[in-house]
Amino acid sequence: MSAEERRREIVGTARRGGSVEVAELAVALGVAKETVRRDLRVLESYGLLRRTHGGAYPVESAGFETTLAFRTTMHVPEKRRIAEASAELLGEAETVFIDEGFTPQLIAEALPRDRPLTVVTASLPVAGSLAGAGEFTVLLLGGRVRGGTLGTVDHWTTRMLSGFVIDLAYIGANGISREHGLTTPDPAVSEVKARAMQASRRRVFTGMHTKFAAVSFCRFAEVGEFEAIVTTTGLPAAEAHRYSLQGPQVIRV
Repeated sequence: MSAEERRREIVGTARRGGSVEVAELAVALGVAKETVRRDLRVLESYGLLRRTHGGAYPVESAGFETTLAFRTTMHVPEKRRIAEASAELLGEAETVFIDEGFTPQLIAEALPRDRPLTVVTASLPVAGSLAGAGEFTVLLLGGRVRGGTLGTVDHWTTRMLSGFVIDLAYIGANGISREHGLTTPDPAVSEVKARAMQASRRRVFTGMHTKFAAVSFCRFAEVGEFEAIVTTTGLPAAEAHRYSLQGPQVIRV
């Protein structure tokens, strides 16, 4: 297999699986780990992948975007652990913002049903799952619906958000790094997340360890703006400590 063929296979594997790990690729491709790392550096320079600790994930773009349906098939046990730990951070919050995406959808399912709660969301699946739940009041932000994620964006969405004061926001991102903060490839999505950050008193980032050290196009927040980061144990403890030095509590589950 030539280097070009090997790199094409790596991109295909990342897009099918949502992420790739260096050790697994080395075995599958029959090459050294350093060869895989070199390939990942090249693919990152081409804008096809973003490297993370021990692997990489595919970059979403106009030509490629991981759909919500696809995300519901990947790393589900890990995402459920993140969701359950995130729901435990609710505290005394009476109003909550829940971002678009599969992990936020799991957070919505994990919220306690024994108390009144107002949920503001840009996610059609989240709104649908909570509309008849307990004593919840659900406010779905209007706007253009993104086909792949079923999240709402554009000025209708941000205008509604600007009129709220929200106790707690659960926020996701395509990438999080200590140098560049939280990023996403779509400017419209970035603007919604930024407005949700501004409207919220408390903020929790939720995401797989594969999001860390990755950088996308649009920055919408700094690490220090969050009270907590909830991720998986795939993020090394030493790296989690480095993030905690910027302010948030880092919870690995």
